[in-house]
Amino acid sequence: MPGVFITFEGGEGSGKTTIAALIKEALDKEGYQVTLTREPGGVEIAEKIRDIIHNVQYTNMDRKTEALLYAASRRQHLVEKVIPALDRGEIVICDRFVDSSMVYQGIARGIGMKEVYEMNLFATENILPKRTIFFDIKPEDGLERVYANKDREVNRLDLEKIDFHKNVYQGYLSICDMFPERIVKIDASQNIEGVFQQVLERIRDVI
Repeated sequence: MPGVFITFEGGEGSGKTTIAALIKEALDKEGYQVTLTREPGGVEIAEKIRDIIHNVQYTNMDRKTEALLYAASRRQHLVEKVIPALDRGEIVICDRFVDSSMVYQGIARGIGMKEVYEMNLFATENILPKRTIFFDIKPEDGLERVYANKDREVNRLDLEKIDFHKNVYQGYLSICDMFPERIVKIDASQNIEGVFQQVLERIRDVI
């Protein structure tokens, strides 16, 4: 595909969603065609699945059901939005992708990283990003941001105990070691301008 697929990853409150919007604005001004999207969601069907996954009432959701819902949402989003944009030669910036499932469901939920990875390769037909930015921030600091931001959506995953989020963080560090040619770490604990400049530099390496 002629376009460039870039994904942002990180724990809750890492700031990736804010930075994604700033990156799109900057690249738009430079004349690039940029599609900014998110997972789960991005298209109508996937957004409906997002509503189910994130609903704070569904605390009894089975962990494999959760993993399968993420994969189903990802499949629909990919074929309906991401692939067409890449075929048009656009830069696609996606807030979360397969790596999120590997750490949240594979590690933190205990399903197994390999099992979740293979499930998602089936859903995506082996499509992976050219560059993934990991927003590195300790889970305690990220959650502090979440609860300080009254306008942010608080979802079912935000309500998990701190050990869950620590497992997610360690999972991301493992993923970074597994895919060093694709994933780069950014210090997300610094101010917005500092994070923005680091991310923009890393994106310029691949566009």
